[in-house]
Amino acid sequence: MIETEGLTKDFGTFRAVDDVTLKVDAGSVFAVLGPNGAGKTTTVRMLTSILKPTSGWARIAGYDVVKQAAQVRASVGVLTEQHGLYERMRALEYLDFFGRVYALTPAETKQRGMALMDRFGLSDALNKRLGEYSKGMKQKLALVRAMLHDPMVLLLDEPTSAMDPQSAKQVRDAIIDLKADKRTVILTTHNLNEAQTLADCIAVVRRGRIIAKGTFGELLQRFVGDPLMHLQLTQPLNGTAKDLADLVEVAEQGSDWLTYRTQDARTVNPLVIRRLTEQGAQIVTLSAVQQSLEAVYLQIVAEDEGKLHESAGQH
Repeated sequence: MIETEGLTKDFGTFRAVDDVTLKVDAGSVFAVLGPNGAGKTTTVRMLTSILKPTSGWARIAGYDVVKQAAQVRASVGVLTEQHGLYERMRALEYLDFFGRVYALTPAETKQRGMALMDRFGLSDALNKRLGEYSKGMKQKLALVRAMLHDPMVLLLDEPTSAMDPQSAKQVRDAIIDLKADKRTVILTTHNLNEAQTLADCIAVVRRGRIIAKGTFGELLQRFVGDPLMHLQLTQPLNGTAKDLADLVEVAEQGSDWLTYRTQDARTVNPLVIRRLTEQGAQIVTLSAVQQSLEAVYLQIVAEDEGKLHESAGQH
């Protein structure tokens, strides 16, 4: 559904996007993480045919972003960080304006617009001017506008920023529904929990380059390591770590607990339990430690910083 090869954008001597190659399948959510200025917005602008690549190519729903720009824009819904609502308008006036831009009939615009307004809890605000909307309401209306023409691809830049928890959940639920309907979503976000929950694939971008890409599980394995287990006993360890040395490598320990990593928990954990039971140890819990995308992201950034400093030192 979305493909790029060597996508690059230069502004004079500054390279904003550097050799980005990716493939996003239909019905999937692709999350892009990275600091401000990493090239995320520039990439989105090239994917929506607003900016022309310096080199490389991109296709959206089979359409080339340079040669078939009109078809690309018709296939894509975009929510930008600065959504630019016309604040003197009312919601239906605003949606009618964009319905005409998308070549929808007034009936289509009203039907889709009302359904989306109801879905995001905005039905009671139809007669308010947009300047009276809260930040969260404005964000939801901008998302309604992006979805109005029923696009196959959605490019969402921080879609839940400034939203209360209930509104943010409505948007996350909508993204899940879009995925189930075989829509494709590129999500740029600083909300790592949201990316971990929604994304099928995650890319980390710095200085215009993709420095890591994969599923959460793949990135976790690559940058953090094997799953981490936490063992809690009722009594002090008293040499328990040494007793388990031939089974596991202990990562950390306290007075009555320890953690260890294992690639094969289904095989190793029963052996650990049997060994401890034979020694008369009382086990409170043995469970996997929930790993977060935040820990993975920070490790990815740290390794990239290390490579950068090493390269600078060589020069």
